[in-house]
Amino acid sequence: MIRAVWLILILAVMSVGSVTQRAPWPQGESFLHFLEHNNLPQSIYWNLDKEDKELCEEIRAGVTYYVTRDDNLTHIEQVLIPINEELQIHIKRDEKGNYTFEMIPILYEEVTESFAISIDYSPYSDIKKATNNGLLAKAFVDAFANSVDFRSGLRKGDKVSLVYTEKLRLGRPFGMPVIKAAMVQTRKKPHYIFRYKGRYFDEKGREVESFVFRKPVNNVRVTSRFTLRRWHPVLHRYRAHLGVDLGGRTGTPVYAAADGRVVYAGRLGGYGNVIKIRHRDGFLTLYAHLHKFRSGIRRGKYVKKGQVIGYIGSTGMSTGPHLHFGLYKNGRPMNPLGVIKITKKRLYGKTRKEFIRYAKKMKQELDKVAESLQPPRRLDDISVTKMSIEDLPQKVANKND
Repeated sequence: MIRAVWLILILAVMSVGSVTQRAPWPQGESFLHFLEHNNLPQSIYWNLDKEDKELCEEIRAGVTYYVTRDDNLTHIEQVLIPINEELQIHIKRDEKGNYTFEMIPILYEEVTESFAISIDYSPYSDIKKATNNGLLAKAFVDAFANSVDFRSGLRKGDKVSLVYTEKLRLGRPFGMPVIKAAMVQTRKKPHYIFRYKGRYFDEKGREVESFVFRKPVNNVRVTSRFTLRRWHPVLHRYRAHLGVDLGGRTGTPVYAAADGRVVYAGRLGGYGNVIKIRHRDGFLTLYAHLHKFRSGIRRGKYVKKGQVIGYIGSTGMSTGPHLHFGLYKNGRPMNPLGVIKITKKRLYGKTRKEFIRYAKKMKQELDKVAESLQPPRRLDDISVTKMSIEDLPQKVANKND
């Protein structure tokens, strides 16, 4: 089923005489560098408010962005840069040659697909080979990471079946696929997982994810909460905050939320002094606006959960001392407060009854797919709605959800 969602912009029909270029965002490129490299006024960045400056630091390397130039390739007419799977930067040149900046929702087509394959080598390599989708293979393996040992339990000929959702941008996958339900056999014995309220559970309603985070600071207040996209009723524009702000005094210790390796420790635009830590199972945490780093904290350093890594400050675009704490899973921003509060648990009561009904339905679908070895559907066969970039801003302005 194909469903239009206001998340990923479909670029297709451009104005006559324009040339659209598509490219991956370079590793290490900042938004300011991008403006400079493309002869765009840096005032575009400096005129932004604090929240939008911070969002400009969220552009991920490798994400596909679009630049539209005039037919002489003299001037840039429009730029579209995804910030996450909800919002994107839209830069547009007006008739007087001035540029405007806005955050707009991304429109994408979402598909729900299901298929099954027999294991020949491993779930990751076999799913990737069958679908040509490495991210889908990774999502499947990650979902079972804490419940099934693929290295010792699998045998050739065992089956896997899954139901997942995929976002399509211009007919191509965008973002991380989401596994809704999946089954894998080990020595012909089936093991199931079901995604429910954003977490994975087994048939009996027991959570299969066990990675637990601690609060990065003690005894502080939440001053700004997480939101991927929110229409501001007063400003009449979309806002996003890809983390939580925790207010505190300058110098308050900041702790590593989990074991991991530091992948960045330095200055990062509107975020000021930043530490990024990569954890297992595709998790990454970000600690921004730090006053300073603890001695010895640098790229490549391994840290333990609860270890002091820095101190609350007000560096970068900050109106006062606080910690901006971000949490990501496979590059996708998550609500840190929702994850920190969760430990490995079992569902109870009414929630469990609802889950059991849902799991039973999804299990029947997985078994049916596995029995028939339903092959994966190629994305090339899926038709994608096309729309003009010129139509989008007006539609966005009228959609106040």
